[in-house]
Amino acid sequence: MRLIHKDINKDRSGQVTLLPENPEDMWHAYNLVRVGDRLRSTTLRKVTTENAAGTVSSQKQRTTLTVLVESVYFDVQGCSLQVKGRNAEENAYVKMGAYHTIDLELQRKFTIVKDEWDSVSLDRVDEATDIARHADLSAIVMQEGLGHICLITSSMTLVRCRVEVNVPKKRKGFQSSQLDKAMQRFYEQLYQGLNKHINFGIVKCVILASPGFTKDDFYEYCFRQAIKEDNKVLIENKPKFVLVHSSSGHRQALKEVLEDPNIANKLADTRAALEVKALADFYSMLKSDPSRAFYGVKHVEMANENHAIEVLLISDSLFRSNKIEERRRFVKLVDSVRENAGQVRIFSSLHPSGEQLNQLTGVAAILRFPMHEPDDSDIDDDYGPTDGDGNGLDYPTNAAS
Repeated sequence: MRLIHKDINKDRSGQVTLLPENPEDMWHAYNLVRVGDRLRSTTLRKVTTENAAGTVSSQKQRTTLTVLVESVYFDVQGCSLQVKGRNAEENAYVKMGAYHTIDLELQRKFTIVKDEWDSVSLDRVDEATDIARHADLSAIVMQEGLGHICLITSSMTLVRCRVEVNVPKKRKGFQSSQLDKAMQRFYEQLYQGLNKHINFGIVKCVILASPGFTKDDFYEYCFRQAIKEDNKVLIENKPKFVLVHSSSGHRQALKEVLEDPNIANKLADTRAALEVKALADFYSMLKSDPSRAFYGVKHVEMANENHAIEVLLISDSLFRSNKIEERRRFVKLVDSVRENAGQVRIFSSLHPSGEQLNQLTGVAAILRFPMHEPDDSDIDDDYGPTDGDGNGLDYPTNAAS
């Protein structure tokens, strides 16, 4: 997603203009456009005219419309978005208040106008438009003396750092110590680049690729240095590294690496890896120490009031509620957990882990310390399980037990 324009006032009202560039951007748009917003975009409208002779004709006319949003439909298979509402601004072809459906399309910009841009919506804009925030796959392609540190998204590859060190070639009378020293300098620069440009809070998989054993030697160098320097971040993220063969250390070699079927399974679901782990940790805690695993809105809110939440698990479907007060409730919960130094994992309701979380009311928490379960009388306004659009399902929920 490309950010074209952003104008947010001090009272958080304002507008954002975006250009979707790939199908995934439509999912971000679906999570941004809500009932009550105004959406502006170009669209086709069937216009009927009558000439002086009384002949009636109709044709489709492209025009720019601003609609007050009444419903939003996301086509999962086609990754398309339809927004229906009433015309909210004067237009030569559409009367004020007339209904119209706008189909948002790739490579066609649109503007969202909100009375209040909450923190979750602004984070969604940043996530969708900042490559460094949603490039959760990284790769270092290398050969002797040449390396590229890259961030990879579904639509582009960004080279963040190029490392080049003059490595002497083997020849008659050559001393191997010269090569060793040069390769040590090369590995040290790659190591520094890795620590500087790869954010392990976002990146979920790091590919090391090279011809021969360069990648293996660099991998061993990395973790020797990490232990020597007590680099806990790198040590803790060691399982994220995947070593594969490439024909060279040039950027173009990434294409063959990513197309290699042997690593496809290792790279599957990288976007949801942290969420999957968080849900697994929650279920494990629910089994081993249920007093530290709560689900249900009221239970989680009570835990948050006691600053007890270590990890909050929440479904993005809850932020699409048609009721403004409900959306504000969940935004307030997210903001409060972050202020109290807790982690927040927002689950996609299109991913199996998100579907599972929705069966647990869409919100759950792993606690820092045990808490007694609230009485049923304290949770009479709790939410039940939800579907992908934040609507309640017709069966009851139980709290952590």
